[in-house]
Amino acid sequence: MTRPTSRDVAHAAGVSQATVSLVLGDKWRGRVSERTAAHVRESAAHLGYRPNLAARNLRLGSTRTALLVVPALTNEFFARVYTGAARVAAEHGFGVVLYPSPDGTGPARDPFASARAALDGVIASSMAAHALEAIGGDGLPLVMLDSDPTSGRAAAHVNLAMADGMRQVTEHLRALGHHRFLHLASAVDSWTFDVRAKALTALLGPRAELRTVRSALSVQAARTTMEAALTAPGERPTAVICDDDILAAGACKAARRLGLRVPDDLSVTGFDDLALATAVEPELTTIALPAERVGEHGMSALLAVLDGTPWTAPDLPVTLVVRGSTAPPPTP
Repeated sequence: MTRPTSRDVAHAAGVSQATVSLVLGDKWRGRVSERTAAHVRESAAHLGYRPNLAARNLRLGSTRTALLVVPALTNEFFARVYTGAARVAAEHGFGVVLYPSPDGTGPARDPFASARAALDGVIASSMAAHALEAIGGDGLPLVMLDSDPTSGRAAAHVNLAMADGMRQVTEHLRALGHHRFLHLASAVDSWTFDVRAKALTALLGPRAELRTVRSALSVQAARTTMEAALTAPGERPTAVICDDDILAAGACKAARRLGLRVPDDLSVTGFDDLALATAVEPELTTIALPAERVGEHGMSALLAVLDGTPWTAPDLPVTLVVRGSTAPPPTP
């Protein structure tokens, strides 16, 4: 059987092809009666007609496709961002292509011979604007997620209240009585981790002891870094604030290897609230980031930009989730 065409729909409905185009393109109001529009839709449904989107997009100069660039697929956060973006995109007849940058947060290579011809816009999560120059140059609308809001190239930004997340963590630990802190920071050079580090330093200030060590974003690297930090000369910290749940899992492993109990001897906090946070024992106290909402807002922002509508929105709130990995510090 051949695929039904708009001509077949027009013949079945007893109208012109132009009328079919107006009705199925949702541009019939004021031109076609409601009764005729309903009849055309019924005829199209009966025939199983589906518009040829490729031909339509070629005529309109639009592919209705967005590219979502992420530093990696190994982090659950980015998968959840994609889920949110794809949900909003589908509601508006768009598709989202997920592109993990081969060089992480470094300059992303153009995944297409001509991105300008293949895409309507780019959404980038946790990247720097200059890292995206190979993808469409200045010709494509760009929405940045979890990235520097002062970036001049981006048409819109969607960010999380990261500094407030650090505030919630520190207030929780200070209320428990902690004064000696270790910041297990991500070694990834990105805006989002810089914000967390600056917020933590500002929040603790001279009122508490704070030491920082950096680790690659893996459980093994975090374990190795933490073993060295916990056996270094001087008083041992009573609380470890980690930039990520993956780092927190490595910190917990290091503590166990050294014979320390979490949280009796050492409190540990994470960031993200990944599935990993409830897979470890004890379960992690962490900051829950609404990753799917980040993706939803990112796609909504891109749609607004494509429509010529300014996009402004406050930072998305984050939430402290208290679990078993934090407790009052050990008594001297």
